[in-house]
Amino acid sequence: MSARRDRPGPGVGTGMGAATVFARHRYAIVLAIVLLAVTMAAGTGLLALSGHFLTAAALAGGIASGFNFFGPSAGIRALTFVRIVSRYGEKLFGHDVTLRLARDLRVWFFARALPLAPLGLGRERMGDLLARLVADIETADGLLVRALGPLLALAAIVAVVVAVAALVLPAAALCLLLAALSIGIGVPLATAWGARDAERARAAARAALRQSLQEGVEGAADLIALDAVAGQLARIDADADALARRETRLQRRLSLAGGLHALVVALALPVLLWLLLDAHAADRIGAAAAAGLLFAGIAVFELAAGIGQSWQALRAARASLARLDDIALRTPAADSPEQATDLPAHGMLHLSDVRFDWGGAAPRRVLDGIDLKLPPGRRIAIVGDSGAGKSSLMALLLRLRDPDGGRIAFGGVDLRDASLDDWHRRLAWLPQDAPVFAGSVRDNLLLGADAADDARLWSVLDAVRLGEAVRALPDGLDGWIDEGGGSLSGGQSRRLALARALLRDAPILLLDEPTEGLDVDTAHALLRDLARLAEGRSVLMISHDTLPEGVVHARYRLRDGQLLED
Repeated sequence: MSARRDRPGPGVGTGMGAATVFARHRYAIVLAIVLLAVTMAAGTGLLALSGHFLTAAALAGGIASGFNFFGPSAGIRALTFVRIVSRYGEKLFGHDVTLRLARDLRVWFFARALPLAPLGLGRERMGDLLARLVADIETADGLLVRALGPLLALAAIVAVVVAVAALVLPAAALCLLLAALSIGIGVPLATAWGARDAERARAAARAALRQSLQEGVEGAADLIALDAVAGQLARIDADADALARRETRLQRRLSLAGGLHALVVALALPVLLWLLLDAHAADRIGAAAAAGLLFAGIAVFELAAGIGQSWQALRAARASLARLDDIALRTPAADSPEQATDLPAHGMLHLSDVRFDWGGAAPRRVLDGIDLKLPPGRRIAIVGDSGAGKSSLMALLLRLRDPDGGRIAFGGVDLRDASLDDWHRRLAWLPQDAPVFAGSVRDNLLLGADAADDARLWSVLDAVRLGEAVRALPDGLDGWIDEGGGSLSGGQSRRLALARALLRDAPILLLDEPTEGLDVDTAHALLRDLARLAEGRSVLMISHDTLPEGVVHARYRLRDGQLLED
């Protein structure tokens, strides 16, 4: 019976999307929107009350005529104070929650994408991934400040002003409502007509430009050597022009929104003024109340001036969130079960009848019935021609993918029944292209064992024949290493990565070409030390080099999907 388990496709997610990050901050978001609405309401009330007050004072002829000067002036001072305090609070809480959203969105996206990186993201361009991590998150985290906050607050202010106007003069309320609907709904619909996928296309153009720039910087030496600089610059110019055209179209839509807003206001204000004058002439409303209502309408129209930008920011944020979810909600090729079985601390690694292919239009069986036992303390080496399946076997052992048939178990527990974290704690892994990170020697080593003391760090450095080179650094263990190991030779970078793997307290060592980049004498000395340092651990090594006597207990060859003792 096949051990294949049904899984959702690569575009189907098992978890919630970026909305969960916003939900985590829902109370702070609501508070920021409320404070923004209070700020807008205070500003609108201040303008309306000022209009009412000035008109009433002018008609009354001053305090001597019995006009209540102190009540309205106290209201103006109160609204001014409220506006100052609420605006400060809105800026404080609004920007604070925005920064927290930016932080948590990046952590969420990275945490979701990281399990996909070894295999699931191989077809994605690095520039596009970088654009999603940087530009799309910058757009999405502005959803509150630039989009939802202004739109919701404005809707609340319009509702209040229309309700108050309906109590004073229903015709004026109807005028304000129609103008608000035209500005809030009609203008965005008119400007968005025919631009349904404009934001996604703009984000894609931005990603393409980032990719071209990144490839130009990373491949500068090769481009110069191959006399291909002009072609790369032409691609960058073409991508920049494509993005510029998208940005120009966006600015045209925003300009159109501004023009339509001004047109609606130019039509609505005279109508509102005529309704108020007509009502005053018929003694249905006082002059002061009419002035207050007129100024309230002016305040609402002023607040709505940026509604086109808010709607555009909302569309951009939605497009960016969709792009983030497109990556983050992909199901990993291998995942932890809901009810995981605990793995033993030590045990035998057992592959039985393991079968695997990479799928695609013309699937090819890469591994066809692999059987292997790796008990504690045993060291084996696996060789094979390029394409024989060595990397596929490592991918299965790391649980980057699960086998299509057969079973991989540790200590009698099928790895598909254990959590990924639990299994990875049993592994120390040295890939063929092991990275060296910018930082100190100590920082790079502690990735393998964060609690290791200096004595243990020096011990493993000496074991991989790197201790002397590190002692020669000005700061020893705290000596700086450039990004990618630029300040080290290729062999030194390799030994540092091996030291990091050896530091990890794990029962199984998986080594992919551990002596890559080393001369023969250093490689053989390192392999002998490795055999001594790995005593008691299980070691599975992929190596094309000739191995000294005693380094491994057995040597296997992968050929035609079969694992044969060499």
